[in-house]
Amino acid sequence: MSETNSAAAESAAPHRYTAAMAADIEARWQDFWDAEGTYAAPNPSGDLAGDPAVVARPKKFIMDMFPYPSGAGLHVGHPLGYIATDVFARHQRMSGHNVLHTLGFDAFGLPAEQYAVQTGTHPRTSTEANMENMKAQLRRLGLGHDKRRSFATIDPDYYKWTQWIFVQIFNSWYDSEAKKARPITELVAQFDSGERQAPGTRAWSELDAAERAEVLGGYRLAYASDAPVNWCPGLGTVLANEEVTADGRSERGNFPVFKAKLRQWNMRITAYADRLLDDLDALDWPEAIKLQQRNWIGRSEGARVDFAVGDDAITVFTTRQDTLFGATYMVLAPEHELVDTIVPAAWPEGTHEVWTGGHATPAEAVAKYRAFAASKSDVERQADAKEKTGVFTGAYAVNPVSGDQVPVFIADYVLMGYGTGAIMAVPAHDTRDFAFARAFELPMRCVVQPSDDRGTDASAWDEAFASYDAKLVNSANAEISLDGLGVAEAKEKMTEWLAGRGIGEGTVNFRLRDWLFSRQRYWGEPFPIVYDEDGVAHSLPASMLPLELPEVEDYSPRTFDPDDANTSPETPLSRNEDWVNVTLDLGDGPKRYRRETNTMPNWAGSCWYELRYLDPHNSEKLVDPAIEQYWMGPREGQPHGGVDLYVGGAEHAVLHLLYARFWSKVLFDLGHVSSAEPFHKLYNQGMIQAYVYRDARGFPVPAAEIEERDGQFFFEGEPVKRELGKMGKSLKNAVTPDEICSEYGADTLRLYEMAMGPLDVSRPWDTRAVVGQYRLLQRLWRNIVDETTGEVTVTDAEPDEATLRALHKAIDGAGGDLAEMRFNTAIAKITELNNHLTKAGGALPRTVAEPLVLLVAPLAPHIAEELWCKLGHLDSVVHQDFPVADPAYVVDETVTCVVQIKGKVKARLEIPPTISDEELEKLALADEAVLAALDGAGIRKVIVRAPKLVNIVPA
Repeated sequence: MSETNSAAAESAAPHRYTAAMAADIEARWQDFWDAEGTYAAPNPSGDLAGDPAVVARPKKFIMDMFPYPSGAGLHVGHPLGYIATDVFARHQRMSGHNVLHTLGFDAFGLPAEQYAVQTGTHPRTSTEANMENMKAQLRRLGLGHDKRRSFATIDPDYYKWTQWIFVQIFNSWYDSEAKKARPITELVAQFDSGERQAPGTRAWSELDAAERAEVLGGYRLAYASDAPVNWCPGLGTVLANEEVTADGRSERGNFPVFKAKLRQWNMRITAYADRLLDDLDALDWPEAIKLQQRNWIGRSEGARVDFAVGDDAITVFTTRQDTLFGATYMVLAPEHELVDTIVPAAWPEGTHEVWTGGHATPAEAVAKYRAFAASKSDVERQADAKEKTGVFTGAYAVNPVSGDQVPVFIADYVLMGYGTGAIMAVPAHDTRDFAFARAFELPMRCVVQPSDDRGTDASAWDEAFASYDAKLVNSANAEISLDGLGVAEAKEKMTEWLAGRGIGEGTVNFRLRDWLFSRQRYWGEPFPIVYDEDGVAHSLPASMLPLELPEVEDYSPRTFDPDDANTSPETPLSRNEDWVNVTLDLGDGPKRYRRETNTMPNWAGSCWYELRYLDPHNSEKLVDPAIEQYWMGPREGQPHGGVDLYVGGAEHAVLHLLYARFWSKVLFDLGHVSSAEPFHKLYNQGMIQAYVYRDARGFPVPAAEIEERDGQFFFEGEPVKRELGKMGKSLKNAVTPDEICSEYGADTLRLYEMAMGPLDVSRPWDTRAVVGQYRLLQRLWRNIVDETTGEVTVTDAEPDEATLRALHKAIDGAGGDLAEMRFNTAIAKITELNNHLTKAGGALPRTVAEPLVLLVAPLAPHIAEELWCKLGHLDSVVHQDFPVADPAYVVDETVTCVVQIKGKVKARLEIPPTISDEELEKLALADEAVLAALDGAGIRKVIVRAPKLVNIVPA
């Protein structure tokens, strides 16, 4: 429409629903909601306590995954989940629930710090500016959040409790007999009383403070250790396994990641592996997410076996202890702590040249190979490379069942992250071991009878033979024989034999590793830990929390060559000497201490944020027990408690979700919360995608400037290729919600995003299609408001039966869809009703107009509030009851039944929907058109599918 025609239309219909009117309506109602506290959810007690009648309703706690306040702001893909939870929350509120729905900010993280390194801007300054921008964008969408409960993880009042939880974890240990965490003081009491013996030969009373701290460190759920870590010089920090991509690079920044040995804080999440697995069964989560967690935890049953090597022993974990007689060599991970101990000064006499790698001494060979392995990611090390690499350590171990001396190698295909970092190699029955044995001319021993005709001389085989069904052979000594046994029976017999001699035992192993919890960065929560002059770690008391971040002059870690594996970190906090070295009284008088200069990872604050939403201003407790019990406690159908609905992306399956579950279980064990799980129901929304246009060089060009001609796409006259991908600034295809709100209004944007398709499916954005939902709102407005006068046009007349049926079908269908988060089909049913009313013409009866507005309210709240107000109501539409369908009008009086003969339609019958098969068959066979079509022919079969189909098969 031209500008002249548009102006004429507005002049003729000054009260037409337009983008300008939408902007005015939306701003006014957003101000109203803020002023009135419309979305405030009352607690049963405390400073947020409210109307007891509302508290008495069924509760519903609805959450979105924590957003990070990016400097780029939002594009239209970001609010998809936020709009969905808002629609659901509004419907639940109208359905009689006390709804808690709010949103905070996960504001620590590397982007702000990298920006600080580049510009010198304090991370807090840029982060707070980003949050204000994001708050304004979200407010414009009309999201019904309880703003009293919002916070950011960078608020000292918030991370005080993050630090407090860390102290609880640090001061706890996992009692494997009780299967729960207990205070570390109870373990100390056991050592003091002699109920539990300290490791080693000395009594607990004989150990000094540093030695006792080292013993307790082996039990604490948060502990510091020197261990192989994922070192990322490009980010200047170490990374958890879950933060490293499949190709061995950092998830953020795409920098190379190397293996290094550093002293780091860890969380003993492995102690909870069984519970993390078992409790998944009771959660209402997508099966795909459950499977990812199960695979990441990776439970496997087998046996621990000790191989003597000199005065030491190499412990392996194997799931095939039945093949122990076939172990002809061993392999350690290059990082294994025993490597330095067992390497001799010179090569043993007769060492094969291929084993040495051409090096003069074992020490030289091992050092060179370790450097080579450190340059590869775990994924690269596990890949089936054509060339098998490794080197002999110069040491031999003793196979405990055969008594054979077996050489000990190091090789990159063995990782410290699984089992014990050591394997017994059975090359005849393992593909990788077979290839390695071929490369290094190692012997093979067949101990599982092949099912083909290859025979038992493994040296003549072309490939390994692996089977769980075959019988054992060549597996006997003077004390035990497995020959002739099946695998399961042989495993059980071998496990008993090992345990009886104290050289092994049946055990369970997990792929899950302890959570690496240190970061060598500035912008994170400081650890509430100080070290005394003996290096013993002490936690700060609650009275000294929060420990706030100090000011520093340089935010950059002092290592930043992304390709140099040999750099080592110097953290920004370590340069503030006045902050690091302090005098404190921790209960035994003033002493000098040194603070921990690492910070917590950006995941820390999101491990417990659901609890802070419940009781956000509590300065005395993590959360009031009565409030936590009310919102998150166990109840019927939710045996572990948790948030009623948690919506977010599937990409957090084994990062945030696993970590948060671990923290919840520790807090539950220690009695701080009643919920053992943080999130009962999880829903993964799909992604809004967008077309990416690339020029001849493959570079993205601005999507908004593309011209389409005859199915081809052009940028500045040159042809470009189109592909579907993510939406983002770097791909030059981002569309901001502000743009759509300005052109059509927030309610239109909300409707379009919900109408695009099922919420859990990814879908492409098409700005041209947005206008369809805009027109729906215009028709809705026009059905109730006169566009010329602005007056309401409804009447007190009674609706006709067709309108009643259309209305109640829409109420029934859309209500059920909203409750099940099928927003696209709910919108379709509301559209169908509105179209019926538009076609019917004339003024709407009030008894139709009001339910229509209530139907629309969860999806398009601004226009619903305006229309509700125009209909004469003084109270907000937000707290009205959702309309209830009259069953009498939901069921059709008649339905159309198709009668077919030989697959062709011969008649259509209007019949009651409740008709029986027998009655329908009689009616069909008596119909004149059917009789004429049969023309006296006999009937072989009649197939009835009441009430919609009768199929007649003539004889």
